[in-house]
Amino acid sequence: MVGRIAFAVPGDLTTPTGGYAYDRRMIAELGDLDWQIDLLDLGEGFPWPSEATRHAAAAQLLAVPAGRSIVVDGLALGVLPDVAAELAGRNPLLALVHHPLALEHGLSAEQARTLHASERAALAEVQGVVVTSAATARLVASDYGVAAGRITVARPGSNPARPAEASRDGIVRLVSVGAVVPRKGFDVLTAALAMLTDLPWQLTIAGDRTRDKNAANRLDADIARDGLSNRIAILGVVSSPQLAALYAKADLFVLASHFEGYGMAYAEAIAHGLPVIGTHAGAIPDTVPPDAGLLVAPGDVNALAGALRRVIGDAGLRRRLAAAAQAAAPQLPTWQHSAKIFADALERLA
Repeated sequence: MVGRIAFAVPGDLTTPTGGYAYDRRMIAELGDLDWQIDLLDLGEGFPWPSEATRHAAAAQLLAVPAGRSIVVDGLALGVLPDVAAELAGRNPLLALVHHPLALEHGLSAEQARTLHASERAALAEVQGVVVTSAATARLVASDYGVAAGRITVARPGSNPARPAEASRDGIVRLVSVGAVVPRKGFDVLTAALAMLTDLPWQLTIAGDRTRDKNAANRLDADIARDGLSNRIAILGVVSSPQLAALYAKADLFVLASHFEGYGMAYAEAIAHGLPVIGTHAGAIPDTVPPDAGLLVAPGDVNALAGALRRVIGDAGLRRRLAAAAQAAAPQLPTWQHSAKIFADALERLA
């Protein structure tokens, strides 16, 4: 069964983050499955929208005809519990939770408490919840009171990719992909690399630098302070072909995230057969096979430096980790498979 739904996202759908990439691709794949989709732009600034944005978002959601199913990205839904309550009696609601809002790194304790209470109240009003990993499903059930039977796991898909080619000039090329925001831990990564200047490495960072200007400025300052300007290149947002080329020429993927609801960049690295160094925060251990990478505690500079030293300094270890990543790549879900799971959730909702 297919039908017509509203799919509500907070702001510009082309925003270059993993969450928006998931929304874009899922909307496209659902369209290929013959779902009719009305896209609603709920406005910018979530999860801390202005009152004007909040009122406009509520008006858009309440204007959806009664009985029509609505998918709402959790970045917005989590701070609109009153709207969710008003819609609950007239529109089937499906929440799309990429990761709980209160787990964004850098929040004050009061902000985290506010977001947790708000999102818990909003999720109590929906008929179903789609999450992007089993780890997030466990969190939503245990910390937000959502019955397991109302939760669907639809992991991000991965596109087939050729295995990366190892460098041959003695320099180990690292790639890190993610928006420059506190949760991605670029300050931890640069601090760890500053301890490894005796090793032959180069790092390229690809990711949006406009999401958090303070984080971007701090990253620049850290690199300058540690004398790493000639070893770390920051590219900002890159196109899909450029990103594929970065993966293809890399020897190692590294990202020091403090939390991930799934970790699409980690999965992309696995798809390219790259060894991974990361953290065991959130869903990362579910995404990175244990024999394809080394995971350390989030925020632990010394542990991250130790893992990097091991892998940068040992070509044999890199080859073994890369072989495991290549073996795991075919097991990653496709977008078509994930869209079918999402569509099944919509059908149950209706």
